[in-house]
Amino acid sequence: MGKVTGFMEIPRLDRTYAPAGDRVRHYNEFVNPLTKDALEQQGGRCMDCGIPFCHSGCPVNNMIPDWNDLVWNGDWQEACDNLHSTNNFPEFTGRVCPAPCEAACTLNIDNQPVTIKTIECAIVDKGWKENWITPVVAKIKKEKKVAVIGSGPAGMACAQQLARVGYDVSLYEKNRRAGGLLRYGIPDFKLSKSLIDRRVRQMEEEGVTFWTSMEIGKDIHALKIADHYDAIVLAGGAEQPRDLIIPGRQLNGVHFAMDFLSQQNCRNAGEPLPNIKDIIATGKKVVVIGGGDTGSDCIGTSFRQRAVSVSQLEIMPSPPDMEDKGLTWPYWPLIFRTSTSQEEGADREFSVATTEFIANEDGQVEAIRCHHVDEKFNKIDGSDFEIEADLVLLAMGFTNPVKEGLLEQLGVRLDERGNVRANVKNYQTNIEKIFSAGDMRRGQSLVVWAIREGRQAARAVDEFLMGSSELPR
Repeated sequence: MGKVTGFMEIPRLDRTYAPAGDRVRHYNEFVNPLTKDALEQQGGRCMDCGIPFCHSGCPVNNMIPDWNDLVWNGDWQEACDNLHSTNNFPEFTGRVCPAPCEAACTLNIDNQPVTIKTIECAIVDKGWKENWITPVVAKIKKEKKVAVIGSGPAGMACAQQLARVGYDVSLYEKNRRAGGLLRYGIPDFKLSKSLIDRRVRQMEEEGVTFWTSMEIGKDIHALKIADHYDAIVLAGGAEQPRDLIIPGRQLNGVHFAMDFLSQQNCRNAGEPLPNIKDIIATGKKVVVIGGGDTGSDCIGTSFRQRAVSVSQLEIMPSPPDMEDKGLTWPYWPLIFRTSTSQEEGADREFSVATTEFIANEDGQVEAIRCHHVDEKFNKIDGSDFEIEADLVLLAMGFTNPVKEGLLEQLGVRLDERGNVRANVKNYQTNIEKIFSAGDMRRGQSLVVWAIREGRQAARAVDEFLMGSSELPR
């Protein structure tokens, strides 16, 4: 694949970013893409490794060496078709996926993996530019109706796959617009919402009916929906945020991260925020509790809102700068990473436990009390300290889907973690015609895993209703 000796002759080259001082002035994407010639050269670095571990490293099993070779040879349209055969939305994963495929690349043994994510993003962006990506309309319509509840990446992938083989598909979303956390959780500077709008238009042309501003289980009883469709796919995500129940939690200025992020995304889109108190970082000292992607997104958004300072606290110890390849490769390693948002000026503290939110005389948070912990999360004596804070954002992940409403009304069983119980063979719940996929089934995870599960759930539904399926797993 690629140029036989390309990995020895061509150095790794990746996308760059606009300077931090420039990009914090707006909410637009700030990536500087590689040129066409540079991308083709990078595709040529894909070596004939014999066993392409990138296949298994990628949750959707992208045929990475194949489209790398096609890019190397300048056949971009065929590369685009190949990429879409395993991934419905590569423009999403090409922007927000952490690229476990690159960790699994054979060249990563030497810390120089192929720039897979960058090539993937370039392929799909060129595909849209050249009008190679068009609606796939089913030639034969089936006399079956399927409801998909939740329009995040799992729900969108599932709905699209089912529509393409002829089902009458309705996709329900509680918010004003489709996209789930892609739209309301991920900031615009990481993923332009025009990309979601473009896919929605494509899916509408393929026959998917979008029902927005409709929360099943609240606006309409879930059993009424169940009676109306031949199959239902639950893809509502894991929306229950992990809370921090300590003294002062009720203070003004202490909020869940997703409430903060979704507000700004709504402002950028011109969506109204009725009867909701604004959560704004402007002129404030912001503390983000939680060291993951959501915490990073809070940092970037806070800087764009002109926060005075941003600190990020993580209870886990600081990861090593480098992994032991002999122990970790080809798996995703836990190493110290710095996101583009963290590069913009955040102070980061590790091995820190927060014990109390401190109020001023007006009941507004003004500081937080913390201490350092050891590797077993026990307090280190004498390590107490305080951090000034006008705004605290809790970004400690999500525990499980919301049970009230939809899940309770349907009566689906939950697993020990509170997720919808369904296996990865047929994605069926305890109710025969009800399926589940994505974070609602597996717990909080990656966009790429949601796409995979949505695709596989679509095949499972097709097999259930028709006895067999031509959809890929």
